[in-house]
Amino acid sequence: MRKLFLTAFMLVGLVFSAQAQDISKNALGLRLGDNDGFGGEISYQRGLSDNNRLELDLGWRNSNDVDAIKLAGLYQWVWNIEGGFNWYAGVGGGLGTWNYNKHGYKDDGSFFFAAGDIGIEYLFDIPLQLSLDFRPEIYFGGDYADFNDNFGPDIALGIRYRF
Repeated sequence: MRKLFLTAFMLVGLVFSAQAQDISKNALGLRLGDNDGFGGEISYQRGLSDNNRLELDLGWRNSNDVDAIKLAGLYQWVWNIEGGFNWYAGVGGGLGTWNYNKHGYKDDGSFFFAAGDIGIEYLFDIPLQLSLDFRPEIYFGGDYADFNDNFGPDIALGIRYRF
């Protein structure tokens, strides 16, 4: 039992002591995804250290009945896997506006949200980065939360130019 505990402790220590690959100082591109409707975001990442960065996304969501524009900000931790692959996790939030139009009934408003983020990315030898991430969002304020049951599972593919 002691050996199992010691082995588990050493594995946890190894995971948390792994060094991150140098992340880009800046990356700019698109994040295309789905959160109850297809949408795109202009995405900017700013490296803060060797394994931390800030991501800002401005975009829209379009579904059959509800359209939304939102601004998201996330603080992310980045860990190197191997061979150009990184995984990352983060927390943040944002705000947005929405409008609803169905069968002659129209409504609009604003909202804010809290978000988490987890994903994987690949850094090419050229200054190109591809990522796939999952960003669960919890909505507050306004009636927008009612359309999504206060929750939005945002899954997206990102492509960014690193500089």
